[in-house]
Amino acid sequence: MVAFVAVTEFALLLFLMNDVVLTLDTGSLTLPLEMSRFRSLTLPFVIQLGQELFAEQPRLQHTDPEKARRLGLLIAAKNPEINAALFVAPTELCRPEDVISRYCQISFDVMGLLLARQEEGSLTTVATDSQVWRRLAA
Repeated sequence: MVAFVAVTEFALLLFLMNDVVLTLDTGSLTLPLEMSRFRSLTLPFVIQLGQELFAEQPRLQHTDPEKARRLGLLIAAKNPEINAALFVAPTELCRPEDVISRYCQISFDVMGLLLARQEEGSLTTVATDSQVWRRLAA
């Protein structure tokens, strides 16, 4: 007798939020109810939402990683080519429009390197900046 097991397909996506590599379960976006709720959102609106979140909590990726994961999922859902986002708030509780945001696509190799360094405990803001964001290069 052969038994068949139904397997729910899901994909894991690595997403860099500032200086933290997050593992996102893209399968959680496949529910029809979830997709219908978020289909009308635009990428600029999602980025604005990120600015609002980081205005309240400038280190959101550390203080509330689950909220950062949901933001990463929304960004990736709006543009699957984006796998990294940077939100820089000058101060806590600043105006959302004062939060600088950038996003980009990181190669699989670089993302793997960042994840390995994070798992070793050696991924720092400076290391991430020099590998991806290059804010300190000038």
